[in-house]
Amino acid sequence: PHPYPMMVRDFHRVIGEETRAQSKKATGRLPDLLVACVGGGSNAIGLFWPFIKDSRVRIVGVEAGGHGIGTGKHGASLGAGAVGVLHGSMSYVLQNDDGQIAEAHSISAGLDYPGVGPEHSYYKELGRFQYASVTDAEALEGFRSLARLEGIMPALESAHAVAYAMRAAAGMKKTQTVVVGLSGRGDKDVHTVGEALGGGNGQGAQR
Repeated sequence: PHPYPMMVRDFHRVIGEETRAQSKKATGRLPDLLVACVGGGSNAIGLFWPFIKDSRVRIVGVEAGGHGIGTGKHGASLGAGAVGVLHGSMSYVLQNDDGQIAEAHSISAGLDYPGVGPEHSYYKELGRFQYASVTDAEALEGFRSLARLEGIMPALESAHAVAYAMRAAAGMKKTQTVVVGLSGRGDKDVHTVGEALGGGNGQGAQR
């Protein structure tokens, strides 16, 4: 409930303000696409907010697709949830047939959440922000690709955004730019990634 969503947005907006300034300095213009992972949505709203009025900038939040939306084992509140109340605010939440909060699933602990910040719900309704989902398997591939190609090990939360950005970039022009918000580093996720890729003890991440 107010004022907490506003506080989160305003304290995180430095992410978007720095992105805006650095994009203009590096390319002379604003990015064509902004991508960030969305669980509760704090880092994403911080990146997105300073670009709200820039209609030419496409904004996409990426939720946890888990094992697939059709399986029911995911964390895509905006993509597959319904309006409800969670933790004192009305937003999109995952619910069962009785309206009770449903269990979320994601390989990423930070996206394993059955709700989302109310501002994301608002901008979804307005159509200003778009939302997509990425499965656990796709996020793992995003993690591995960024580590191999750039030497950057993203948090599994961020790996969802990386995976979506790679998918989106394949259909874009080489002159267009994409900004991916990396919400954290993946040191904490090495063992999880290793086990998921079959190596155990983090070894699978090096396959």
